[in-house]
Amino acid sequence: MSGVWTSTALIPVYCAGFSAVTLLARIAIQSPDKHDAAQANPGSATGPGHVNRGYKAYFRQRFKAVGGPVIFTCRLVQLLVILSLLGISVLTVFAHEGSELIVPVVQCALYVYLSVLKIIGILSNPPLEHRASAHTSLILAVTWGVYVYRDLWPLATYTGAPGDLAEGKILWAKVALLSLGGVVIPLLSPRQYIPRIAKREIAPEQTASILSFLSFSFVEPIVWLAWRVPRLTYEMLPPLPEYDSLTNLRQKSFSYLDPLETKSRRHIVFGLIRIFGSHLCKLAVVDFVMTVVSFAAPFSVNRLLTHMATDGAGAQIRPWFWIVLFFFGTTMKDTLKQWLTFNYTRINIRVQAIVTDLVFEHALRIRMKAGTADMVDEGAIHEVEASGSTVVGTPNSEDAASQEDESTTEAAEASSTSTRAQSKGKGNAAHSLGEAKANRTEQSAHLMGKINNLVTNDLQSLDDLGLLAIFWTIEMPFHVLFASVFLYKVLGLSGVVGILITAFSLPIPGYFAKRVKGAQAEKMKRSDARIQTVTEMMSVIRMIKLFGWEGRMATQLDQKREAELESVRRTRILNSCIGLFNYASPYLVMVLTFTTYTVIMKQELTASAVFSSMPVFDMLRRAMSSTFYLLPTTMQASVSLGRISDFLWNTELIDEFSDTTGAGDVTLRSSVVPEDRTGAVGIRHASFSWSNSTAASRTPGGTRKRHFVLTIDDELLFQRGGISLIVGPTGSGKTSLLMALLGELHYIPSGPDSYVSLPRENGVAYAAQESWVQNDTIRNNIVFGAPYDQARYDKVIEQCALGHDLSLFDAGDQTEVGEKGITLSGGQKARVTLARAVYSSADILLLDDILAALDVHTSKWIVEKCLKGDLLQGRTIILVTHNITLASPVADFVVHMDSNGRILSHGSLASVLEQDSDLVKEVLEEREKLEKAEQEIDVEKPEDALAKQASGKLVVDEEVEVGHVGWTALKLYLSNTSNRPVLYWFIFVASQTAHHLLMNVQSWYLGYWASQYETHPASEVSLGHYLTTYALIVLAMVVLVVFLVFWILFGSIRAARIVHRSLVQSVLGTTLRWLDRTPTARIITRCTEDIQTVDNGISGTSQVLVDMTVFVILKLIIVVIFTPIFLIPAIAVTILGGFLGNVYMKGQLSTKRELSNAKAPVLGHFGAAMHGITSIRAYGAQDAFKKELSARVDKYTRVFIMHENFNRWISVRMDFSGAVFASSLAAYIVYGSRLNASDTGFSINTATALSGMIFYIVRYLNMFEIHGNSLERIYQYLSIEQEPKPSLDGVPPAYWPASGHLVVENLSARYSPDGPEVLHQLSFEVAAGERVGIVGRTGSGKSSLTLALLRCILTEGNILYDGLATDKLNLDALRSNITIIPQMPELLSGTLRQNLDPFGEHEDVVLNDALRSAGLFNLQEEGDESRITLDTEIAGGGANLSVGQRQILALARAIVRRSKLLILDEATSAIDYETDTIIQTSLRNELGKDVTLLTVAHRLQTIMDADKIMVLDAGRIVEFGKPNELLKDEKGMFRALVDGSGDREKLYATAMGASAS
Repeated sequence: MSGVWTSTALIPVYCAGFSAVTLLARIAIQSPDKHDAAQANPGSATGPGHVNRGYKAYFRQRFKAVGGPVIFTCRLVQLLVILSLLGISVLTVFAHEGSELIVPVVQCALYVYLSVLKIIGILSNPPLEHRASAHTSLILAVTWGVYVYRDLWPLATYTGAPGDLAEGKILWAKVALLSLGGVVIPLLSPRQYIPRIAKREIAPEQTASILSFLSFSFVEPIVWLAWRVPRLTYEMLPPLPEYDSLTNLRQKSFSYLDPLETKSRRHIVFGLIRIFGSHLCKLAVVDFVMTVVSFAAPFSVNRLLTHMATDGAGAQIRPWFWIVLFFFGTTMKDTLKQWLTFNYTRINIRVQAIVTDLVFEHALRIRMKAGTADMVDEGAIHEVEASGSTVVGTPNSEDAASQEDESTTEAAEASSTSTRAQSKGKGNAAHSLGEAKANRTEQSAHLMGKINNLVTNDLQSLDDLGLLAIFWTIEMPFHVLFASVFLYKVLGLSGVVGILITAFSLPIPGYFAKRVKGAQAEKMKRSDARIQTVTEMMSVIRMIKLFGWEGRMATQLDQKREAELESVRRTRILNSCIGLFNYASPYLVMVLTFTTYTVIMKQELTASAVFSSMPVFDMLRRAMSSTFYLLPTTMQASVSLGRISDFLWNTELIDEFSDTTGAGDVTLRSSVVPEDRTGAVGIRHASFSWSNSTAASRTPGGTRKRHFVLTIDDELLFQRGGISLIVGPTGSGKTSLLMALLGELHYIPSGPDSYVSLPRENGVAYAAQESWVQNDTIRNNIVFGAPYDQARYDKVIEQCALGHDLSLFDAGDQTEVGEKGITLSGGQKARVTLARAVYSSADILLLDDILAALDVHTSKWIVEKCLKGDLLQGRTIILVTHNITLASPVADFVVHMDSNGRILSHGSLASVLEQDSDLVKEVLEEREKLEKAEQEIDVEKPEDALAKQASGKLVVDEEVEVGHVGWTALKLYLSNTSNRPVLYWFIFVASQTAHHLLMNVQSWYLGYWASQYETHPASEVSLGHYLTTYALIVLAMVVLVVFLVFWILFGSIRAARIVHRSLVQSVLGTTLRWLDRTPTARIITRCTEDIQTVDNGISGTSQVLVDMTVFVILKLIIVVIFTPIFLIPAIAVTILGGFLGNVYMKGQLSTKRELSNAKAPVLGHFGAAMHGITSIRAYGAQDAFKKELSARVDKYTRVFIMHENFNRWISVRMDFSGAVFASSLAAYIVYGSRLNASDTGFSINTATALSGMIFYIVRYLNMFEIHGNSLERIYQYLSIEQEPKPSLDGVPPAYWPASGHLVVENLSARYSPDGPEVLHQLSFEVAAGERVGIVGRTGSGKSSLTLALLRCILTEGNILYDGLATDKLNLDALRSNITIIPQMPELLSGTLRQNLDPFGEHEDVVLNDALRSAGLFNLQEEGDESRITLDTEIAGGGANLSVGQRQILALARAIVRRSKLLILDEATSAIDYETDTIIQTSLRNELGKDVTLLTVAHRLQTIMDADKIMVLDAGRIVEFGKPNELLKDEKGMFRALVDGSGDREKLYATAMGASAS
């Protein structure tokens, strides 16, 4: 009787008892409110009230409650199955007597319990219905498993019999019903998912059945859609699962990660463990199961071959069981592997999303503080060395702005601190403050670079975080353990020898890995040097083209490229050494193991031992070698996590978010505004610094510079409802005062009554001095998320003088401003920034020197129409300005600051002027400048007159290729590997074929050796012969592999060199028009990421692709040789694999392209937000930017998930087809052929390798196509429009040009072949040494004429320069003999010497003479330590120099070039009077008498003494002659311009004086 209760048949009953207890406990502990909520669920359809409403409504409610009609039907069918089983069990009760009744009766009780559970699962409400259904399915599955063990397992043995055979046919009916109810329905029934957000679209994976989820069948619809359509677009992708949205992830993670929410300063890894801990535990269990299951295949092969070798002597288990075990073991291992990979990638993308959001959230709180190059975070450098990707340096903060077009990684390296020029009369204090401001810009650039690094390189290092955690804790230890046990069981102590040899040989690749790390670091340095050169080149590409430096720049880049390729070659050779070792070591281990087994242990080598141990040796090698591959990855991930933690905990925050006091704080930080000052805007008794550290920073040279502190000694109250001006010398802290009000500076109270007050209740608006615009339309930049009011908007456009600018665009205010506002000029960006502040409803407006970027005419308009306009009436305006004269009419209150960051005086303008004579003097000087500026004849800068864009898009959309990568792109690489590419690739393929033949021979030879023991006594088997032959085969294989490695290495290096050179030459040789339409980021991406793919990706994938293709073909042949009947199945598997691969690649390429496009906007949003962080905080727009980030991250996540699901879909299908093929072959060989054990093992191993490798061919073909996408992108830029190439006929004589004589005949010009003419039939002559002024209104063609003279645009007609037709000359020869000085000269980052003489062609004496002649030394005091010298560091673009200083350096560069023709695009009134005078004097006195000077004039004063004046209008010459002659024409345009000037008499006097001289 007691034995009945221990029967295995009662296991399901005990499980049911446990289930009942669990469910009752759940119900008991459920809180009443949750229970009531469940009862009140609208999905509930229980109760008579619901039934009375009609059966249709009732079933509709039930369908909704359980998750849909399909789930409802499945549960109903499962209930019918249970009732059927209950009926069978009841019948069985009547067929038994006595103690035999116990089992049937208990089973009846079991099915009654299951029936009740199922009814609850159908009629109850969530979550009880879901739990009841899950318990039912689980118990049915256990019951099915018990019957399989009791009644099916005995059939696989020679001696056993089914335990319930007495039941007869009823038994098999039970098994069939249990299979349906316990296996089929649970596997096929969709899962229920109730979205948290109503009406949110549900992703297919959220409701996919278990079988659909494991087989990734839920991906099928999108896979076949991708196959049908030309290109899969983002809109076609399945929706993002709710649990993967950034909003949901933020809710779950920020409480553990956000420094402001979690007060413990723990490492970020502990927070990630809290978030993903339970998920990782599940993965650990599944990985352990997979590790165990992975040994099922080799174990079954061992048992099967042993059975065949012994003809089944003493066998207890039938062969078919081992074949079934082989199939299910392989399938289960592959399925679990794909499930694990799915979860690893899902953890990866969630970590990426969370960390991206976390860094962005924290970045919105940081303080952009001052610093120097000494403060560079070395962690960034180490990280770059460790990473496999190249970082593009950004020279200044603006380069961190939006990069919508490309996924270009921009991480700023801190450049050396440069010295700002010191102008006379400014004082050293002003200079040091200017230098501090430059350092702040530089440090903020470095900080933004660090942030970019965190969300690019560091985030990329966390890609395998889940995999690494499971690998080190579960996979690697247990793989090694189980492999060791298996080998010991099969090979005895010789297996231990193999394990020890494998373990002791591991340090060898470790040594090479260390060498690789050093080589990689050197390679990264050289890559960075080349990329820095590319970045610099692109930043000054116009200058390079205008100066004819293309050839020299290409040579300079070639030299850096050659150094980089040398490092690439060395790195790949070292990597090849690791690869060769990993390739050769298994064969060495097998030789030594089998030698020990046969020679020392005197054992007979059997097929079962050989062919079961070979895959296990391979598994062991992979597990051990993976430690060396993943150890650096793990260390890199650890470093990146540390850097992220450091950023979160140690980056200085603005005071609003900081809960610590600075080192210099001696009093309370509290800023309590007194009641009588509520609503006031002001500061009392406080100091402010750019950092909470009071330590003085140092320059790179080590000299101390003072720590700037803004000090408010008394009380400063700005006038509410009026306009307040903040004035003072450069560097006095005017901007700092605004920053102090905004809370951007560190607040240091001086006493208990200290306070800072800026009421934000009614809004604050801020217009930065460095205008900040987003990559959006002009309208969206102005409205900035506020409600759109047409009337208000139109007023803003008018008052901010934007009407004329918008009229230049057909798209008007829908024109996109482009990357970093590229569509707009500096003045236009400043006015858009101002318009944003004016349009806002903010009560307080802080305007930082908004007039600085505007010409005088526009500034006057802004003052008259905007500052005095109705939109600003009653609002509090605080305006920082240098233009006191312009702004004084609207000033209600003035604050005058001194150079030490203190307030000299404040009050009305009159009272301030009374107290400060220096300010009076400054106002008088400004009036003189104002009068001079009013002579300007151009209201806008020439570049402001942009060509109209019908679409509003200046930047053309980047082409996205459709379908497969074209042959022409692949040919770019393949044909450049050798002078004879066909022969090169033939030798490569032939060598691969020979190598794989030898591989198959060595595997077969081991079986042949083992078979000798079956037909010969052990004493007759010559061990020396077989060992020697086997060793020679292995040696030949290794030699061939070495040859192949070096063959492909040198061919790929050659191709990489040629592709890079072609790309650089194509970009340098293109037209200015193409460069204007193409964002720099796109070009840099092709020179960085795409070139890196050519260097490392394409050669590797092409090598592996050929290798695997040859491998599969030979394996196919072998299978057919041994089992000819399997020719058709083998071909079918191959065709199926190829077809599925094509289907897969069609979708995969589309998602890969979408993935690239989705990543760039995330980084672009980071850059844009960091660049405008002060404006964002001022407007309180943080939430809007976080929301936008969520949208962009969700878009990237959605594409990434689909991209990875494509991989899982193809992997599962290829693995399954391979398992079916190999198992079928094994079944045929065992039951349908007469092969011996050795040939059987060889065939099964071959079939397994064949089916698995088909998938890898598909994968690598896809990778080759993806890498080919980089070739495609490069090839696009090889076929862009080009300027004429140099030829021998275009080389001028050595003496040319001997003079600056210029003759122009019938010159017409246009910007594009189908564009309108911008110059019409111009004809004129300029004698050598003449000075010609060119004047005209905006759009008259002045800039077009200068470009036409340099052949930068399409021209017709003749231009003779010193007697030679310029259209017959090579462009480099022409442009290198003409020098143009633009309004805003472009300078390279580096020393002044490098800017004057980039190619090292002149001595320092020559360069200093040129600087002296240009007038630089007249601006500097001889003993001034801060004076500009040849060794002075110039910031990128000359950011640390004034416009006038840049023009002087450009003039010096022209003097060094000794051109006979000099074109000066004169600077505007932004240049101070003293600098302007020096430049004009230098032009008159220092140029040679034979140098012709063409001046594009913006002020009449500077060209009135010219030899001739050319007046242009609408692209035609309307007047040309001497100034005094043109003034005689009363109806002339030139005279009209002069008469309209405010300085008419002086201009006439200058012209007559020049004529008389």
